[in-house]
Amino acid sequence: MLTVDSVTKYYGKKPAVENISLSLGNGLYGLLAPNGAGKTTLIKMLTTLLKPTSGEILYCGTPIEKLGASYRELIGYLPQQFGYYRGSTPVQYLEYLAALNGMPSKGLREKIESVIGQVGLSDSKKIKMKKFSGGMLQRVGIAQAIMSDPKILILDEPTAGLDPKERVRFRNIISAMSKDRTVILSTHIVSDIESIANRVIMIKDRQIFRDSTVPELSAELEGKVFEASVPDSEYERFEREYFVLSARQEQGSMAVRFYCESPAPYRPAEPNLEDFFLVTYR
Repeated sequence: MLTVDSVTKYYGKKPAVENISLSLGNGLYGLLAPNGAGKTTLIKMLTTLLKPTSGEILYCGTPIEKLGASYRELIGYLPQQFGYYRGSTPVQYLEYLAALNGMPSKGLREKIESVIGQVGLSDSKKIKMKKFSGGMLQRVGIAQAIMSDPKILILDEPTAGLDPKERVRFRNIISAMSKDRTVILSTHIVSDIESIANRVIMIKDRQIFRDSTVPELSAELEGKVFEASVPDSEYERFEREYFVLSARQEQGSMAVRFYCESPAPYRPAEPNLEDFFLVTYR
């Protein structure tokens, strides 16, 4: 169990997060908020890259700073940007990281082959990474995060640069891994977590705004999300009157999905996590 107890972090006199408290067991936790909301600060404290200004983080009841290296050995971490050697192949890069982390050599090659296959890079494993696209590099980053079979897997904006097919592959990998470990996936992309997160943690105004399930969050907007077909000539007026969640052009009109606090004379729609996200951070 990973516990965040009343954690606050200041940069100088400016607070980044304030009074954060969480309890994280096995499962997949989506850390969802816009860029700049404090997600990365929280993640860096969970990985010991930053120390809280106040409060503490515990693993199985012991402060992580007391556990030191033994705690860090439990973590697989993919930062927003990770370092790599352009002249190395994925296999060489993962072998190097394994040596740095003191992983046993027995079975290492098979382990590397396995994680490379999981992220869909088997055909490129001997190609130098300077030739890789951004999405391919991101897959290498995911491979290094899961290579040690960590008990705590922390991923910061992990799907940046991945195409739709790769995003689906990634979600399947992470969902399967969350059965017997703590997985924290930080993102501002709702679709990354909507179908796989056990719980969604939302940060707003530097504090925990919600710690709940996707159905529970969606249900908060029940009776407040509607759909309508609005003539082009009336759309500007409509947009001033209602909070538009999405709109697409049709022949002579706009198909609109919108939020309204009070009952509206339009077709009710089933709310979803993206609606809740947009309403929360409008």
